[in-house]
Amino acid sequence: MNPIETSADLSRGGSRSFGRFGVPVLAGLTGLLLVLVAFLFGAILIEGGHGLRPGFVFGGTSEGLFDPHKTGVFPMIFGTSALVILMTVFVVPLGVITGIYLQEFASPVSRLAGATRLAVKHLAGIPSIVFGLFGLGFFVHFLGGGLDRIGGATEPVWGKPGLIWAALTMAVLTVPVVVVSTEEALRSVPDSIRDAGLSLGATRLETLRLAVLPQAAPGILTGGMLAVSRGAGEVAPILFVGAAFSAPLPNSLNDQFMELGYHIFVLSTQSPDVDRTRPLLFATACVLLVLTFALNFTAIWVRMNLRARMRPLH
Repeated sequence: MNPIETSADLSRGGSRSFGRFGVPVLAGLTGLLLVLVAFLFGAILIEGGHGLRPGFVFGGTSEGLFDPHKTGVFPMIFGTSALVILMTVFVVPLGVITGIYLQEFASPVSRLAGATRLAVKHLAGIPSIVFGLFGLGFFVHFLGGGLDRIGGATEPVWGKPGLIWAALTMAVLTVPVVVVSTEEALRSVPDSIRDAGLSLGATRLETLRLAVLPQAAPGILTGGMLAVSRGAGEVAPILFVGAAFSAPLPNSLNDQFMELGYHIFVLSTQSPDVDRTRPLLFATACVLLVLTFALNFTAIWVRMNLRARMRPLH
């Protein structure tokens, strides 16, 4: 008997066995996951949906933050949006440039590239609260305090928790997501596109800018979307570097701010009357979910448009 034919028969038999038993198991697990997610979102919407009145969403007061009839979450929405936008401005260019260097320009035996990949992998596994301590020590005390000493400030101006330090801390937290997704997106572009550009006389940089990056743009955008989603939901890092439970709207980058996730944390742990503030807690969670979904759907819409524009090129 031919060994090659025997191997092929065994491979086909294994494929049939997996198709008979594995596919239903995977489909069942996927359905179970969807049911759990739907149950979670449904419970939050049922408990907090009735509290999403215009006065709650667009109002805000520094008094009565535990009173469902007086408080509003507009300062939290504003602070969360400002944090996410500023974090995106910092993390996307840094992550994309790093991913481009690692995938397109770094030598396979480069020690710098190896050290960078190792650092990215370790950053992805560090607990988020450690990033908060890092931000407090490096950004607030070292950078901010250094700016105050250079400027001769008698009171802390930059050497205190603020919006910019929270955004930089969240950028460090989420940069591994952008770097890895950028590398994967660039790796998915066929080498034939690069070879065609070089054979036509284009430089390596021109080929990257005109041919490779447009093809990889949807994947890179996906990484940015994941980073934004994680940044909008993280609470532990910003506990030390900028978030406050009661603060006015930030007027400058060094002001403290209110944030939806931190507000939910305080409502669930510091409320003097848990039963009274439960509707407020779930309504705030609903607002955070809606804001996160809006950011995600916007990114998905942009990605779909990019793919639709590139489809005729394929």
